[in-house]
Amino acid sequence: MKVLHTADWHIGKKLYEYDLYAEQVAAFEQIRQIARQKKVDAVVIAGDLYDRSVPSEEAVSVLKQMLVKLNIEDQLPLLAISGNHDSARRLGVGDEWFEHNQYFLKTELGIDAKGRRTLEPVELGDCQFFLVPYFNPKASRTYFEDDNISTMAQAMAKVVAECESYFKPGLAHILVGHCFVAGSSHEDSEVSSTVGGLDEVPVSLFKNFDYVALGHLHNHQALLADNARYAGSPVKFSLSELTNQKGVYIYDTETNDREFVPLKDPTPMVSLTGSLDELCQPAKYNEVADQAFVFVNLTDRQVIANLVEKLRACYPRLVHIERQNGLEGITQTPSVELLKEANSPLKMTAAFFEQTQGLTLSAAQQDYLAQLLAEIEEDE
Repeated sequence: MKVLHTADWHIGKKLYEYDLYAEQVAAFEQIRQIARQKKVDAVVIAGDLYDRSVPSEEAVSVLKQMLVKLNIEDQLPLLAISGNHDSARRLGVGDEWFEHNQYFLKTELGIDAKGRRTLEPVELGDCQFFLVPYFNPKASRTYFEDDNISTMAQAMAKVVAECESYFKPGLAHILVGHCFVAGSSHEDSEVSSTVGGLDEVPVSLFKNFDYVALGHLHNHQALLADNARYAGSPVKFSLSELTNQKGVYIYDTETNDREFVPLKDPTPMVSLTGSLDELCQPAKYNEVADQAFVFVNLTDRQVIANLVEKLRACYPRLVHIERQNGLEGITQTPSVELLKEANSPLKMTAAFFEQTQGLTLSAAQQDYLAQLLAEIEEDE
């Protein structure tokens, strides 16, 4: 049996002010094509289907279309779990209906209406799939009726023990999880819930599984264990992922081989360093595609009026500006005096923003700020 392993779609996520729907749909279509070319028998989605616990209507519509294409049109079994960004309750609505079309979704540790425990395996072909949704130690204490569980390592040990109790000889055992495995590395775009290492899970716990399909970390090389891999996200979500190769894993139960299949970047992501004058030279900006997401590391130290507008004239999809050497002439006294001269909260905020960031609030930003201030005044 061939299984395609993907994760961390984060449908609805933004790159600063930019929607990523076009990029996410383009990456999905590549995944769909890979599934056809490799003739896979099932698709695993290891959590974080959405980026927010309450996704927008557009995000819900986009994800629904993706799942319909894979499951209904391509008639591929889907095995999915919720991640820390998903709302388990919302994502799980309809899970019993989905099973009739081989869309197996687990979102919470518990017992369903048919009396089945979450960790009971889904059997397809020559595989047992153990779908372990994202959970916290409190949820595991209720599920296992054990008040002594205090860490994720302890909880996952109980999870693994129950999964192994269902093992059938002669079948491949695949665990699908969304967690932080000790020894992994993470990117800026991943929201970490680690407090004192409490959420780390030892990779040794999974030694008896043929393959562990993980989600949560966005780099497919975050963990290089013999039998466990993070698929990584299909799309780049931050500058820290600039050099990451995105893709999916194909696991073959017959040969026990796994293959990483790369995805092409739907939209280039570029990091540029230089002065405003250097960056605005035609020879420089003509090298960058107009649709590219551009991060700028500016070497100028002086305050530059209309900086964003000047850079955006050369790089239409400017994402973010960093000041490599800081700003000159910024001291506390002039800043305080400038704020004293501002005779309204709106002007004070605009003045503070311009002096500290070297940027001018756009008309849209000023309108939004004015609306927020008005709402605050009404509440008072």
